[in-house]
Amino acid sequence: MQKSAKSYFAIGLMSGSSLDGLDITYCKYTKEVGSEGQANWSFELLHAKTAALKHWELQLAHTAGYSGAELDKLSRKFAGYMVEELGHFLIEYKIERIDLVSSHGHTISHHPEIGKTCQIGDGQTMADLLGQTVVNNLRQKDVDEGGQGAPIVPIGDKHLFGEHQFCLNIGGIANISIKLLNGLIAFDVCSANQVLNYYALKLGCPYDKNGDFAKKGVINEGLLQQLNAFEYYQKPYPKSLDNSYSKKLIAKINSVEINPHNALATFTEHIAVQLAKCIETTKKNLGLNFSKKTSLLVTGGGAFNSFLLERCQSYLSIRLHIPSAEIINYKEAIVMGFIGVLRLLEEVNVLASATGAKRDTSCGDMYNAKLNKLD
Repeated sequence: MQKSAKSYFAIGLMSGSSLDGLDITYCKYTKEVGSEGQANWSFELLHAKTAALKHWELQLAHTAGYSGAELDKLSRKFAGYMVEELGHFLIEYKIERIDLVSSHGHTISHHPEIGKTCQIGDGQTMADLLGQTVVNNLRQKDVDEGGQGAPIVPIGDKHLFGEHQFCLNIGGIANISIKLLNGLIAFDVCSANQVLNYYALKLGCPYDKNGDFAKKGVINEGLLQQLNAFEYYQKPYPKSLDNSYSKKLIAKINSVEINPHNALATFTEHIAVQLAKCIETTKKNLGLNFSKKTSLLVTGGGAFNSFLLERCQSYLSIRLHIPSAEIINYKEAIVMGFIGVLRLLEEVNVLASATGAKRDTSCGDMYNAKLNKLD
């Protein structure tokens, strides 16, 4: 069997839980099949941009209590917003070839324990407006198979970032992938930028740049112990967090008399402690061996928080690897595009070892521009 290669050009769209914008990527994904049939994937990030959420930031943060009809209307409107921003992106970068658009949309609610997860951004509306194949609803099939529906990024960690044993994304919620000899596990670690940004706003900034506010604060040791005692951290993987979890943590922090600087210092330490705990616990339970080459790839907005990284490194025996700014900012959108390509090929794109589902799945609803959902 001769070697063969085929490339796919896809758009990835990601609106994360930290509400800091709509990430748009245009990537070339190449699948090389070796002489013995083994497949190797690579990618090239051709263009990327973050579009402001504008008035959507407020709307997305206050959807509790919406009826099904209200959510459907919101989903179509958000699809229109994403298409509008994508249109500007395509014109700006003079993009012509697109094999598909893969959209994560924005998570409104995530309750796998009752079989439900909701990401708005209606796929059919997008397909009709774009005249392109659109893949969305990337989590529900995994939930239907008994999984958490999260994290779904590990398929990208496995195929596109395989040189790192650990991959950490510090977004609104921090999640981690850990590669093993016989597979991969992944789970949400803790809330992160959702809480940090809340207290940074109280100091007049959308986020704590470089962790400068936290660095000026003093850790409240009693509060830190209470945060570390939250029930979620005692649960075994696979496990995932809903956005509402951050509200519980904020309520706990606000229950004590504390200023924003000290709140930021305490919660920054909390993130570092939980990251170290999950790595060391996994190492012990699975008998992992670390070498000087063992690395933890860090992406997401938190990778720019130098004080947070400093506190994380102080607890860890492995080195943090900080990639280029483009990878930090756009890794999740890059992987969303890749998930769409795998769905197009009807290949596995969500790993049961990461989500706890009964089996690996090829997740996502696929739509074309002819007003119907593709099987």
